[in-house]
Amino acid sequence: MSGCSTIHLSLPQWDGDSRKIRFLYLVDPTSFRLTECPNKGAAIPLYLGADLLFNTDIRTENHPRFHAKFAKKGLATKINFSSEFRFHGLKVPTANNSLWFYSIHGLFRVAFEMYNKQEQLAVLENFQDIWKSQINGSPLKTSYNLSMQLDLSVSLSNCDTRGNEITQHRDCQVAAKLVDVCGRDEAQASADHDYCLFSKQNLQTEQSQAVSLVRQKLHSLDDQLSSQHQNYTNQLEMILLLLENIDRYINGTLEENNVAETVLALFKAKDWGPVYSSSLLKCVGQWLGQQFHAANSSISQKVEGFKVQHIERISDLPPADELAVELFPEAMLTLLLHWMGLSEESNQEKRHSEYPILLLILEFANHNLITGVAHVLYSTLICK
Repeated sequence: MSGCSTIHLSLPQWDGDSRKIRFLYLVDPTSFRLTECPNKGAAIPLYLGADLLFNTDIRTENHPRFHAKFAKKGLATKINFSSEFRFHGLKVPTANNSLWFYSIHGLFRVAFEMYNKQEQLAVLENFQDIWKSQINGSPLKTSYNLSMQLDLSVSLSNCDTRGNEITQHRDCQVAAKLVDVCGRDEAQASADHDYCLFSKQNLQTEQSQAVSLVRQKLHSLDDQLSSQHQNYTNQLEMILLLLENIDRYINGTLEENNVAETVLALFKAKDWGPVYSSSLLKCVGQWLGQQFHAANSSISQKVEGFKVQHIERISDLPPADELAVELFPEAMLTLLLHWMGLSEESNQEKRHSEYPILLLILEFANHNLITGVAHVLYSTLICK
């Protein structure tokens, strides 16, 4: 494609009532199409990440981090385009000519995690056939380097029966016909909208307002701490801890142990009310439950591996405390030990005697039965 110094392209677009989603087709690790190939199995539809996250709770500056998280699961990918490709409506620096795209499975994940019910229904109705066609598709690589667009003459050998050879000059003519431009003055690209459907001015205004609010809060804190009428001696340690972690968060050095220390300090800062009506405890319980539930598949794998190893001596298993420690996350054990009053300071004999109960709770809560007692009790309860 050396005959065209710059090729301006317009991504095809699905138009919903409240959302527009641009897309392309990945043909192989180095090639793409903007039109669907008659041989549908030869191309993978990919959807522009910025459009998927537009008008969601994910702030624009956090989009790259969110894309990267989905890329680790094989649901998104960063596509690096050759420098000759420029896209209408997407202002991307030439030095970093890359965009994030999601697979159809990634699109559905985003939709059902972040969209309202009407948008979810629209996605389901319009994309279910594509989802079915890609049900056995492989996970995406974290990135692709695309240098060839197969809507041009190259596509004829893949999708046409004519198999005609076309020169590079003809390539440019075909490209011009497809996208109405070829080799257009690159300065004209500056008229495009900014990436993520946000204008640069709007994004700068949003960031400026956020920074202004943060500065106002800091000035207000400074005024309060400077006041001669207030005594914050008992609160200074907590204030300093929070500010230190804000500084770590801004600089990207915040660690898990920093968060644990800060959250625990906030928990102990005051009496948060009775257990039956504590919104804080309810929130913490919900978060813990979600984390433990998300770990279920890895726990199941560990339990199944243990069963395979002990298949010939299933009636002679290790003690309950050893099983609990070996097969379940430490956080679950810590929660139950303290909940049951069996923390490290407790009487060791009592703790040892009640470990079988703790193990049963873990088996039932995680839907992974190990001991004979658990199997018998489960069968009895289900029958009733």
